Amino acid sequence: MLSAERREHLVETLRRDGKIVAKAVAAELGLSEDSIRRDLREMAAEGLCQRVYGGALPVSPALADYSGRQRVGVRAKQRVADAAVKLIDPGSTVIIDGGTTALAMISLLPPTLSCTVITHSPTIAAALVEHPGVDVFILGGRLFKHSVVASGAAAVEAAERVSADLFFLGVTGIHPDAGLTTGDPDEAAMKRALTSRAAETYVLGSSEKIGAASSFRVIDFDAAAGVITDADIESDVVQRLGERVRIMPA
Repeated sequence: MLSAERREHLVETLRRDGKIVAKAVAAELGLSEDSIRRDLREMAAEGLCQRVYGGALPVSPALADYSGRQRVGVRAKQRVADAAVKLIDPGSTVIIDGGTTALAMISLLPPTLSCTVITHSPTIAAALVEHPGVDVFILGGRLFKHSVVASGAAAVEAAERVSADLFFLGVTGIHPDAGLTTGDPDEAAMKRALTSRAAETYVLGSSEKIGAASSFRVIDFDAAAGVITDADIESDVVQRLGERVRIMPA
């Protein structure tokens, strides 16, 4: 089988099954696992998949740059954001992560809501300037330009000095096996620090992130109070996720 034919078969397998198991594909095609792993390395380098132990998973579209992510799954993010906003009680203190779904939450906050928002995202903070009832605290640090958030040691140290009722966590991948993931290790560490400062953490899971994976684990499923998602709750991947974490339909 030619390399291009193998590639086409792997891409189709990933699309159809939502994963590639190297051992199974190698047996199916009568090839060595080394050949399949080499193909997967090349595909991962081109951004076509996320390599994991034993094979590969779909790569998250949320790894695109910030302006690109603003055009991905707009309606899905709005549905997730709307469900998330309804969890905020008047007078509560809320940590809001960076990202486009989190930003969608800001436009949906009721104008009469009074609460405190803590964020490490200058974009989120700026969007709250005109909200009359929201007191805003900004956590500083090194700017991670991909997500437009503060990260690094200074940001983690700042996070350790706050406490909140809720944290709305953004990730780039939500997969029953790979877990809750993102594409940068420092950003993942910052998200873990923020999770530790909130009584409850809710994951913002618009449908394009469900079944996808990125390189760095953020938190375990048992650290999340729930995953808010607009994905089909009858789908196999969401059913499997439901065995690990509370699924909250948006």
